[in-house]
Amino acid sequence: MSDQTLAARVEPVRTDAYLDFFQMLTGVLLVLFMWMHMILVASVNLDFGGGRVMNWIAHFFEATYMAQLGGPMIFLTMLAHFVLASRKLPFQAREQKAIWAHSKRMNHLDTWLWMVQAATAFIILVMGSIHMWVVLTNLPITAARSGARIQTGWWLLFYMVLLPMIELHVGIGIYRIGVKWGYIKRANRSFFHSLENKVTLVFITIGAITLFTFYVLVKPM
Repeated sequence: MSDQTLAARVEPVRTDAYLDFFQMLTGVLLVLFMWMHMILVASVNLDFGGGRVMNWIAHFFEATYMAQLGGPMIFLTMLAHFVLASRKLPFQAREQKAIWAHSKRMNHLDTWLWMVQAATAFIILVMGSIHMWVVLTNLPITAARSGARIQTGWWLLFYMVLLPMIELHVGIGIYRIGVKWGYIKRANRSFFHSLENKVTLVFITIGAITLFTFYVLVKPM
């Protein structure tokens, strides 16, 4: 085998490895952002919907331009992550039928988790983009303004769908990163899968309580 032939075979593998690394990196950044975002928004619960704590935090991020600059950066990171992950997503009907048949035949938990993550990715890309556009084009962020949005029209239902989609995607994603990169092994896989379920449930619960606060306790502007 010539050196040129060997190099031609090695180069695609190396490129895929780099792309997988950047997919993992953008995924971890988005996971950390979503957990931080959930905790900061949930600060509205600290004064039972009064909004003083949340308003102070939002004002800090806007006064330092972290919201104005960070929002578009998060969107670009989300878009880059989707593009990198889409290399392995089945877009054609033939591919979707094949992966569905494969999943049923294998009937393996991690395969079904990948299916859930792939499905939620499309939902998050659309709904997450809508959420970011509405929030960033309607600054400043306040508890009263957020409450008014959730109490109007279909926005409560919108966030009731988006919340579990994000937390499922994030929880499964961080678990699969651990499996893929060797941090989670066969011996401790059940432990980390259980931990992932518990963390996901905790954040969904926090989000549900926060939605309740916005819908019931916060006085809209």
